[in-house]
Amino acid sequence: MKLDYDKETDSLYIHLSESSAVDSEEVRVGVVLDYSEDGTLVGIDIQHASQTTDIGQLVVNHLPVTHFNAA
Repeated sequence: MKLDYDKETDSLYIHLSESSAVDSEEVRVGVVLDYSEDGTLVGIDIQHASQTTDIGQLVVNHLPVTHFNAA
């Protein structure tokens, strides 16, 4: 899983998989779900992220992480 924030567009993209997205569905204004060819959810795009989410803080609870990289 990888989180990417683009300050210019104020969008937060949550990569759930390394697979490429071939289909997208806007489930509410500014929230787009991306799906792979087999229908698996591979990403979540949140527009206007600083206005709709708390991007100033990241808390990870009980996640079985084997590698952590902060950039």
